[in-house]
Order: sequence, then structure tokens, then C-alpha cells
Amino acid sequence: MTKLSYFTLFSALALTAGATTEMKSTQPAKDALQCKVGEKSACGLPSNVVIDMSKAKVKHTDAEWQQRLNPRQYQVARKQGTEPPFENEYWDHHEDGVYFSVCSDTPLFDSRDKFESGTGWPSFTKAIEKAFVGETRDMSYGMERVEAHCNVDGAHLGHVFDDGPRPTGLRYCINSASLRFMPRKEYEAWVAKNEAGAKK
Repeated sequence: MTKLSYFTLFSALALTAGATTEMKSTQPAKDALQCKVGEKSACGLPSNVVIDMSKAKVKHTDAEWQQRLNPRQYQVARKQGTEPPFENEYWDHHEDGVYFSVCSDTPLFDSRDKFESGTGWPSFTKAIEKAFVGETRDMSYGMERVEAHCNVDGAHLGHVFDDGPRPTGLRYCINSASLRFMPRKEYEAWVAKNEAGAKK
């Protein structure tokens, strides 16, 4: 084999190796419920930390919730209300970061999964962790829908529909009043803090 042939073969192998590495890095992160114990899940925390957080129930009396939340947040998150479309904080919000529950320190949706649904409410293709977002059948107002709520604090979030884009085909139609936003850098610091706390 000539020197040129060796060089061509080496270059091809290097390109193939690079492509394989790139493919591995672009694979979507797994939800905590799909991970091995201690493996980092989609939100950046070890899977066991996510599962532990999902089991830690945040509870307050109705009077305490009213003190902690503003009137719209209380009506939506605690009384299963719905805010007006196009007249809410996050429907046209494009900053990079993570949306937490307004009722607890629980990350629910990543801005990378947010899309323009045209409905006037923030819409996401998936929850950041399935362990954090529960779903129940909602028969209110003469309709059959799937209601989404925060498993940690019981906050009403919105509804889930099967008319979303790929890859999930889902549309989590969420009330802004049930969310609070954390920019990406702050979120990364939050993950590091919680990960360090779990190791103690």
C-alpha cells in the first residue's frame, strides 16, 4: 500500500471516528425514570436525586398559598384556573433557560423544548423530567382533556395535547402563572448546588 493510500485510509477512519463521537453527543438525554441509579438525567441531576425530589411533597394550607402567590398565580396553580391567551408572561418568551414550578423549587420545562404553537400560551414538546410532571384525566367544561400538574407541589400547570411537533408529537400547553423562569447560567449553578448537596 502506498503512503497516499495509508493517508487516505487514516483520514477516512478519523472522520468516521469523529462522526461517531458527534452522533453520541447529540443523543437526547434520558429521563430519570429511564436512567440507572446515579446516571445523569435530562435535567442534569443524577437520576436518584430527581426521583428523591419527586417524592418530596410540598404542602401548605390554602391561606399560606394565598400569601405566597399573587392572585393570578393562586387562581391558576391552586384553583385549576386558566389565564388569558396572549396576555401572560411567557407565551412569547425566548430566553434560554428552564421553567420551574411557581409553587416549589422544581424544574419542569426546558426552553430548548419550547415552540411557537400560536395558541397564546407557552408550549413545550415534553417535560424536563417525567417524574416531576403528572397527568390526570380532566372532564371539566364538557371536554375530555389531559391535565398536567407538578407532582411535587400539586400545582395545576395546564393541559397536554397530541397535536405537537416531532419528536414527541405532544403539546404541553402551560399557564405562565404556574411557572417561574431561571436563565441557563443560574440553572447550571442550581444543578451544581443540588448535585453537591446530594453527595454530602
